[in-house]
Amino acid sequence: MIIKEIANKSQGLWELMSWVNKHKLPTIEAIKYDNQLCLTLESLWNALHYTFYTTLHQQIDIEVLDEISDKLSTFWTLFSKEEFKHAISNCNNSFMPGPDKLSLSHLKSILKQDECLCNIIKITDTCINLGH
Repeated sequence: MIIKEIANKSQGLWELMSWVNKHKLPTIEAIKYDNQLCLTLESLWNALHYTFYTTLHQQIDIEVLDEISDKLSTFWTLFSKEEFKHAISNCNNSFMPGPDKLSLSHLKSILKQDECLCNIIKITDTCINLGH
């Protein structure tokens, strides 16, 4: 009965799985202002306020931006069906699903249908072309 309740509540049976490896939290560094950690909203606001207003009336040398156009931009080639299938086939099915709850085994199953594969490649290529 508990399994049914959890499945109905969370919309996914994978929520019942016990993920064996603990995940380390990412290393972060607190924002400092005046050699003090900004641990409250007020101290964070004061740091932001001071930083913004100290730069408000400073002159900006926009010629620095001219250097950017001299650099080559990266060109991304679009995915082929074979490349996409190969990339997905090398992924481990036991990875935890993301927010969409779509596991890699489900994705691999979907991509066996040529029409679905073509649509996902179109979405991927569009994201690359738009810079996402």
